[in-house]
Amino acid sequence: MMRLAERTSGVTPSAVREILKVAEQPQVRSFAGGLPAPELFPIEAIAEAHARVLSKSGAAALQYSATEGFGPLREWIASRYRDQSAPTSVEDVLITNGSQQGIDLVSRVLLDPGAVVVTENPTYLAALQVFQAAQARVIAVDSDREGMRLEALAAVLSTDDVRLIYLVPNFANPTGVTWSAARRAGLIALAQAWKVPILEDDPYGAIRFSGEPQPPLASLDHEGLVLSLGTFSKMLAPGLRVGWLRAPASLMRHLVVGKQATDLHSSSLAQRAISELLARFDLEAHLETLRATYRDRCHVMADVVTASFPEGTHFECPEGGLFLWVELPRGLDTLALLSTAVTRHRVAYVPGAPFFVDRARSNTLRLNFSNCQPAAIVDGIASLGALFTEELPRELAAAAL
Repeated sequence: MMRLAERTSGVTPSAVREILKVAEQPQVRSFAGGLPAPELFPIEAIAEAHARVLSKSGAAALQYSATEGFGPLREWIASRYRDQSAPTSVEDVLITNGSQQGIDLVSRVLLDPGAVVVTENPTYLAALQVFQAAQARVIAVDSDREGMRLEALAAVLSTDDVRLIYLVPNFANPTGVTWSAARRAGLIALAQAWKVPILEDDPYGAIRFSGEPQPPLASLDHEGLVLSLGTFSKMLAPGLRVGWLRAPASLMRHLVVGKQATDLHSSSLAQRAISELLARFDLEAHLETLRATYRDRCHVMADVVTASFPEGTHFECPEGGLFLWVELPRGLDTLALLSTAVTRHRVAYVPGAPFFVDRARSNTLRLNFSNCQPAAIVDGIASLGALFTEELPRELAAAAL
């Protein structure tokens, strides 16, 4: 058997990716993956954009290209930040293979083995995988409905040499929480006081279907401490694998070198096709369709959870994004019940425990509402409710022994 590198052997598999292998079975109603609605992918527009690119500049689109990415697409991204009061030039934008690669590149550039990263608790599972691979030490700070508890963050900053703060401020994965304006301003103040960079991961920000938009952290930052991630996966289609990283000039050269060592550059064809599509496609109308659809599906799921899950269940409807985070009565273990849910009820979900760095709450689960039609949501969530209600007395009785 080959000897694994220490940084590889310590990384645990993604619970989400493992569950998706089961959830792909056609008879399983899956609320597991963070999947956008495939019937809303603008397939025709994407196909036409690729055809135009291949017709007009096929040789360039199929050739090696600059690591930083396709200039016109980077300028489009920069203009989106400027529209949100975050001064950004094309030189501040690096195209990545999805925003996930951006997390990895930032870790490569900023984190030595043993370096301290602060995250929310719970937080995005695949980010934890990246930090494990970087051999970082992750300290989790609990959050409430407004975001990370800043007094707890301040305590960590005063006792540990924190190298990075990672968070998802809009419709967080998995909790759906959106940071308030006050928490965002307080976070920036703490980061500036301690000179700690922030990685702002925002894959869902364009999918807001209720409430008031909050300012991106990049718009509040005047010291070059905020790095921002975005992606076309939720706006257009995840199969394109095109995202971006906005970073200060002091870090960009190092990030580019890191990407060169990883994959040379992202797909030239996909970048040019997206740029071509954005020049002709009504993106805002498309986003409005996504928002309306996801709003309806979220409300349907919330109604069925309220009606069918056992008494004592707690959740809050998110203002956008893809997920409903549910806390069941104590005594229920969603990881232990997953096999029964899949085999007996043909329903898949993601247990909440893997999203926690520590102090995991085993009675939590994440439900995806974007990838199921309302009828499937009603049927599948009602089946889950029946399972949890049936198992609750058994779990409580066992706990009492």
